[in-house]
Amino acid sequence: MLTESLVALAASGGAALVGAMATDAWQATRSGVARLFSRQGPERQAAVEAQLDGNVVLVERAGDPGQARQTLVPVWEMALAQLLEEHPEVEAELRELVARVREALPDAQRVQHQYNIARDNSRQFSVIDGDINYYASPAQPDRGADSPM
Repeated sequence: MLTESLVALAASGGAALVGAMATDAWQATRSGVARLFSRQGPERQAAVEAQLDGNVVLVERAGDPGQARQTLVPVWEMALAQLLEEHPEVEAELRELVARVREALPDAQRVQHQYNIARDNSRQFSVIDGDINYYASPAQPDRGADSPM
């Protein structure tokens, strides 16, 4: 099970990765991500490289590249979370890669709009531009079995 900070890192990494697609930062980002996944073996690394190449083509050909990137963020967030769970030693390297990618991204790729709502006694964690945010809905009064709804 990943800690909240590693979940946030995976989210941040996914956003930085897809933000770099079809930009001048892409080749360095692609190489860094492939290197991270090499820990899962050469076959997995080759599969990740093929997926990255296919995803960048989707972004390049999309009528709305920003929307295409937003669609891909959860895919890479999940892949990076699985990588961190299996190989926690990549944490520092991933943090460094995310920082380098952010610095290299054009301003348009750095801006992300996100709306989060926590309700019905829920909690929500998010990463916005590298900042970890935590939202909790107000506690609901305890309603016993005899209480009207």
